[in-house]
Amino acid sequence: MAIISTAGLAKTYPTKAGPVEAVRGIDLTVQPGEILGFLGPNGAGKTTTLRMLTTLLPPTAGAATVAGFDLAREPAAVRGRIGYVAQSGGVDLNISVREELVTQGRLYRLTKAEAVARAEELTRDLGLSDLLERKCAALSGGQRRRLDIAMGLMHRPAVLFLDEPTTGLDPGARADLWDLVRRLRDDHGTTVFLTTHYLDEADALADRIVVVDQGVVVADGTPSALKLQYAGSADAPLQDAFLAITGRGPAPVDRTPVAV
Repeated sequence: MAIISTAGLAKTYPTKAGPVEAVRGIDLTVQPGEILGFLGPNGAGKTTTLRMLTTLLPPTAGAATVAGFDLAREPAAVRGRIGYVAQSGGVDLNISVREELVTQGRLYRLTKAEAVARAEELTRDLGLSDLLERKCAALSGGQRRRLDIAMGLMHRPAVLFLDEPTTGLDPGARADLWDLVRRLRDDHGTTVFLTTHYLDEADALADRIVVVDQGVVVADGTPSALKLQYAGSADAPLQDAFLAITGRGPAPVDRTPVAV
């Protein structure tokens, strides 16, 4: 049974010039324990879709279930079973790593003892144990990003949404986060819904890739299958396939379904 399922999920914004269809009908499924790369050019509807799936934005039309709960009718239940790491992060720079994590745990109704134990467990897993008493403002970019992810994992979510998780990180910090994402899937069975503009990142991490453009899904398949279909070789750069899929490259767009 899919852990995320959408049918005709859409969002329209009213404007003085008339309605703007940011998302025109997203149909997708994500399986438990899958790393899904959700890609698209700027303005394709990625962020709007992500915000709908995380209950931050109500859909205009369509339906979705996330972690077994209806997005429209049971948003609180959805929020209790997902973690969301925004591109900009959300740590309080004036408190320590320990205080930030314990506070996050308490917001998810963990007891004080449970939150303290979970904070110590996560910082141990994410290489932050030596930084528990350090102010968040004193963390490096890579350390702060790991803390963002630890916050998203405090309540052991079934699904973790990562929005551009490695933007601004150096190559070493990016590699560390790639390893972390893989461990979340392999060791804990966490489903990861990943948006990124780094196509090498999507190629390296994603079990499956969904490409959206102009508010709809235009391609869906494994990285190898998409590269073979749209770029002519499973060893081609994913960028070549992406440009062909979105009509922004030299190759013709092929809209036939991908066999995976």
